[in-house]
Amino acid sequence: MKKILYTIFFLAIIGIVGYLLYEKSISNNPGNTDLNAINPATQQIKAATDRVEKIKITKDSTYGALMATSGVPYKLSVSIYDAAKPVYDLVKIRIGRIIELIRDKDTDEIYELRYKIDTEDELFVSRMATSSVATSSESEYFWQAELRPIPYELRLKTAAGTIKTSLYQAALDNEIDIRAIIDLANAFQWEIDFAMDPRVNDTFKFVYEERYLNNKYIMPGQIFAGRYVNVGKQFDVYYFEESEDNIGFFDVDGNSVQKMFLKAPVAFKYISSGYTTGPRYVGGQYQVFTSSHRAIDYAAAIGTPIRSVGDGTVMSAGWNSQGYGNYISVRHNGTYTTNYAHLSKIYVKYGQKVSQSDVIGTVGSTGFSTGPHLHYEMVKNNVKIHPLREILPPGKPIRDENKERFFAEIKKWQKMLDD
Repeated sequence: MKKILYTIFFLAIIGIVGYLLYEKSISNNPGNTDLNAINPATQQIKAATDRVEKIKITKDSTYGALMATSGVPYKLSVSIYDAAKPVYDLVKIRIGRIIELIRDKDTDEIYELRYKIDTEDELFVSRMATSSVATSSESEYFWQAELRPIPYELRLKTAAGTIKTSLYQAALDNEIDIRAIIDLANAFQWEIDFAMDPRVNDTFKFVYEERYLNNKYIMPGQIFAGRYVNVGKQFDVYYFEESEDNIGFFDVDGNSVQKMFLKAPVAFKYISSGYTTGPRYVGGQYQVFTSSHRAIDYAAAIGTPIRSVGDGTVMSAGWNSQGYGNYISVRHNGTYTTNYAHLSKIYVKYGQKVSQSDVIGTVGSTGFSTGPHLHYEMVKNNVKIHPLREILPPGKPIRDENKERFFAEIKKWQKMLDD
């Protein structure tokens, strides 16, 4: 009896060991299961080889039409669209950008769609298995979308120049990416009107990042520090992230440079190449701020966007019979109002709330105007004043408990600006 029991026990041990060895052999055989399937419900189906099909988005293109032209079955196109929509609506694809379809080289089946949404993020819509075994059976996979930051390589760059005709031309003369100069002007847009303020021999210097992909320069990135010397007066700005709700540019004392009003109602990128220093020639005569012409005129092409210089409420939006033509008036508070005249188009209506930098209309030549330009007025306590000479209080300062961190961080930028 004991011999029979020993035999049964011995056979059981052999059976257990054999089972364990079998399981190990299965787990080590990639043909039987996917080692990447830690969570089968989110297993991405990986093809052995890739073929990237690039589809350029042209005028009047739609996502559906582009997919159909590329031979993507309608049902599959809808599945990808539906998966992407909670993350990014593919209806919003932009002209000039690229949709990439990643296909298996052998089967030509699509297993991923990629689309760069903007300069920061890329959309990935990937085919995922519903089980631990990779399959192309439609009933055994689903599509999953996510946004991923574009993996730029960042390099620090310092650029500088002297104004001889304009900031725009100074950038060209010093081989500075114009996009970086536009970003610099935006950092100073509460301090300097780059259409009116610059003078010959003004200087600028700034520190910013350049973005590279695969060792190829793509575009400028964040500006960390900038200096502009206007007729001997120095303006410095420093980028700082104090908290999630207080990020931006600050002066050397830690005050936000963002103020109640922008210095100009026309953004630098729209007027930069058309301006030089000195008097502005508009509509057949030199326009200056005098008692008879209490305004600033900005020469610009018809259709150039005009922005509200500050938050406020639209008090007038329509035709003005006193020579202003198409006209907008924005009341900012009990003290200040700004007026915009001779517009070609009006994008706002009476009583509408607007925010600083909102586009409210476009440059035109309506009313008593002899050429395309914006007639811009600032009114303080019902009296027209010179917009460029109005001194506004500094922006919100960095909190005292964070100033030590701010001063420590900008020290390196100050050294780079001073060297």
